[in-house]
Amino acid sequence: MTDVEVACVAVGDGWACTVRVRDEDATTEHEVTVRPADAVAHRVHTVVDAERLIRETFAFLLEREPKESILRTFGLDIVRRYFPDYEREIRRRVAH
Repeated sequence: MTDVEVACVAVGDGWACTVRVRDEDATTEHEVTVRPADAVAHRVHTVVDAERLIRETFAFLLEREPKESILRTFGLDIVRRYFPDYEREIRRRVAH
């Protein structure tokens, strides 16, 4: 079983999030930046919104690659470059 811990803090109009992904083998740590444009596009207004968006993003990523393959530091906007279906899928997930 994989456990994903997310902690975000507001930075200007965006968010800086630390993510720890743990399973029985190891733990990885990631730093994710949510730019103001991404915050607006995904309706991120509170720390709870940011943490949910990042948690759902990591669920999406972990369905497609192992935790060790996820970049250690990245901006949220880069995910769609690697996964063209990200925007559509993440909007569906966050809407529920």
